This record gives sequence, C-alpha cells and structure tokens, in this order.
Amino acid sequence: MKSRVWHGTLALIVLASLITQIVLTATDTAPHAGPPVHETVVTRFVRLFSFFTIQSNLLVLIATLALARDPGRDGRIWRVIRLDALLGIVITGIVYSTILAGQVELHGAAYLADLGFHYIAPWAALLGWLLFGPRPRIDARTLAWAALWPALWIGYTLAHGAATDWYPYPFADVTALGYPHVLINMGAVVLLAALLATVLRVLDPRLRLGARPAGADRDPVAVPRQREAVDRVADQDA
Repeated sequence: MKSRVWHGTLALIVLASLITQIVLTATDTAPHAGPPVHETVVTRFVRLFSFFTIQSNLLVLIATLALARDPGRDGRIWRVIRLDALLGIVITGIVYSTILAGQVELHGAAYLADLGFHYIAPWAALLGWLLFGPRPRIDARTLAWAALWPALWIGYTLAHGAATDWYPYPFADVTALGYPHVLINMGAVVLLAALLATVLRVLDPRLRLGARPAGADRDPVAVPRQREAVDRVADQDA
C-alpha cells in the first residue's frame, strides 16, 4: 500500500509538471534563457521533447504509473524502462542543480513545473527505489539495453543541432563550444551515468526486498523463495 501511494503521488506530480510545461509551450509563455525568439508551435514542441529532462520525466511517469498499479512489476522491457527512468531522472537532478539552475528566472506555473521536474522527481524516484524496489531487477542485460536511450539522445542532440543550430543545453552547444569541448562534456555525463548505474547494480540484490510478491499474504513460502532468488543473484555477483 505504501509503495502504491508513493509512486502514485510521484506520478501525479510529474504529470502535473508535464501538463503545465505543455500549456506554457503551446501558449508560448515558457521562460527563455535568451531574448524572445519567434518559433512555430511545431518547433517549440520538437524542442520541448528534445530535452533530456522531459524525456526522463516521461520515463518516470511510465514507471511510477505501472508501480502504482503493481508494486512487484517485472519484465525484460519493463526493467530497461525502470532503470532508464531512474538513471535519467537522477542525472537530471544532479546536472540541473550543479550546472543549469538559475540561468532562467522562473515565476508562477513555470516555477512549479521546474520544481516538479528538477527537485521533486529525481530524489523522490531514487528514494522510492531505495524504499520499495522492486528488486532484484538490474542485471547485466538490463544495463546494456539501458545504455541505448542515452546514446540515441546524444546522437540525436548533435545531429539536430547541426541541422538547426539549436541545442537544448549550454554544455551541449557545439556552435559556442566546438565539438571537442562538447564531447568532453557529454563524456563526463556518460561517466556519471556509468558510476550511478554501477552503484545501483551493486545495491539492487543486496538491499532488503521492497515489494511483496502478489499472493504473498496467502502463500507463506512466496517471500522466502523470493529471498532465495536475491541471494542467488548476490552469490553470482560476488
């Protein structure tokens, strides 16, 4: 019950932030870092969904909605989505708070969306994973597939920027910094993601079980069996 409430609440916060940002984008009232620039509504939305922040929050929304419905959710594709959501949103929180925060003055609805995207979602998602799991869900295959989305985002960002001369973040701006500097910046973010993924991989089978399997209350053997599975994973890693 606690897991469902936690993930359901986080899903509502992320959904409210996304809807707010979509409305701001549709009405062209979202704050800009530079002087106002006329953009078509299609361009504004393409750029909105080009942000790593938005994509990360969308993955968090998918993951938390599923966990609110079934705290013990599992599946090959599900594991990749869950891990990408967790890695993406924590990286979003770290990069924003250390590099990007304060570049745009925010008020009203824009401030609330920013609060949800960059301050609540990252740490609520991480804390939810630590408290409720479910686990174990992070194996070598999941880690490998989870690397695909960030790699595609980097490739898309550089290709889109080369075609339009627009980049979502200052540290990715090839026009201002040049490719060598941008690739170093991107490499630093990738290294951060790899370190975080390693920590999660090590902790995943070793933390206490976060979600009771379906029917555990009716089957006293279910939980011990799940604990044996965790122990086997831990022994394989050792």
